[in-house]
Amino acid sequence: MVAQTRLFGEVVIEDDKVLDFPNGIIGIEDKHKFAIIYDVERGEDTAIRWLQSMEDPYLALPVIEPFSFLDDYNPIIEDALLEPIGNPKDEDIIVLLTLIVSSDVTKVTANLKAPIVINSAVCKGEQIIAENPEYEAKYNVYDAIQRKKAGE
Repeated sequence: MVAQTRLFGEVVIEDDKVLDFPNGIIGIEDKHKFAIIYDVERGEDTAIRWLQSMEDPYLALPVIEPFSFLDDYNPIIEDALLEPIGNPKDEDIIVLLTLIVSSDVTKVTANLKAPIVINSAVCKGEQIIAENPEYEAKYNVYDAIQRKKAGE
């Protein structure tokens, strides 16, 4: 499948890499097909990736794996909320957090409260509100990375 993207131009996405979000994403419920893409110039190991809509070239959300900056991230999620994506086994779960990017790198935040959970076995995703009261919708990623580097 060929996706037109605002950020990366034309991108070829293998059909088995297209993710189905049966309920869309919070605030974007009318879009259901996405792919995770990254800037090839920075390499596959880059922390920030993009959740690119396959239906709208202008819709791409920056995402990050929480464990790249937060070792103990463990969202509490009701099992029933995972039913739309087939109640994945632990080894099939990929968790991503949406980012709010700022021109000031010290102000980049991640939404810990509403992780995107992907069942890699069936290529389905769902954004879910975690029950953890301590998780913020605007968690400072820069500060967390600095703490991790310092070994805190």
